[in-house]
Amino acid sequence: MSYLKPDFRHPELPTNDLGYTKKNYEGAISTLCAGCGHDSISAAIVQAIFEMSIEPHKIAKLSGIGCSSKTPTYFLGNSHGFNSVHGRMPSVATGANMANRDLIYVGVSGDGDSASIGMGQFSHAVRRNLNMMYIVMNNGCYGLTKGQDSATSDVGSYSKKGEPNPFEAIDLASVALQLGATFVGRSFSGDKAQMVPLIKAAISHPGFAFIDIISPCVTFNNNPGSTKGYEHVRDHLAATGTVDFVPMRQEISTAYPDRTSQEVTLHDGSVIHLSKMDQQLDVRNRNSALNRIAAYKAEGKILTGLLYMDPDSSDLHDSLDTTKKPLREMDEQELCPGSKVLNNINDSLR
Repeated sequence: MSYLKPDFRHPELPTNDLGYTKKNYEGAISTLCAGCGHDSISAAIVQAIFEMSIEPHKIAKLSGIGCSSKTPTYFLGNSHGFNSVHGRMPSVATGANMANRDLIYVGVSGDGDSASIGMGQFSHAVRRNLNMMYIVMNNGCYGLTKGQDSATSDVGSYSKKGEPNPFEAIDLASVALQLGATFVGRSFSGDKAQMVPLIKAAISHPGFAFIDIISPCVTFNNNPGSTKGYEHVRDHLAATGTVDFVPMRQEISTAYPDRTSQEVTLHDGSVIHLSKMDQQLDVRNRNSALNRIAAYKAEGKILTGLLYMDPDSSDLHDSLDTTKKPLREMDEQELCPGSKVLNNINDSLR
């Protein structure tokens, strides 16, 4: 079997504002199982960044261990990348962000990588409001080690072996909200129309932008009785509404009926439009998001879409008042100004 992607593309492929085609944002051919939802998420990331006309070398993609953490190989092949150890992606992303604040950070993780071994790392990246987009490809199982239930597997959900999960699930979207995440969304790998604008909004958000994407494992967790399988998820989805992301450079116009839409303006002037289906959800209110997630869960439904966003978010660099010039661009004299400056700092702390 060959894993080489052919170089040929149609000569008249559409281009973005930079003159790039989607080929410039693709990666290696996927080695995941045929039909894996993770590949759909990779395609949505490619589509979103292509449409945003971001230069590939301005993006850093990071991951941990798991099926989901293999996916950065399959998108943005011309971007920076780092595959860390299991559950440790958030600390690597934090270090990279501190050294070079000018890059756009895309973190990809899984439900095992974030909700189990990496839960502590995930929690601190959220509370520090690290400026990154953090996607969890959530399939409710450990796909690389033969399908054991993960911490996000719903209580009573049946595994491929036919055994129900006895433990309550960790809802990562709710956890992110409780920890202070300034952007929280949820989607389904089978809904590209919803994923693409969510990803665009998350990338533009100044701070920690979390998207929990349910992505069925076609090999170990797509059986009858599984609450993470394609059939169950499609039958139990409920969307907050239709999300549309409008960059600042485009004319902003809407045609939504009165009292059914909500707008959130980002720091750079871009606007998120939410054509609301759930009239009780206020995307600017953290408690509203938590309550609506719980209400839909009680009905056996999965609430997707934009759940919460703080339009006044300030990221970790703002909180620490760090230098505007990236550390990687500083020379030795700037980074080590001498013992006199160090003594002054120490004296100020006494």
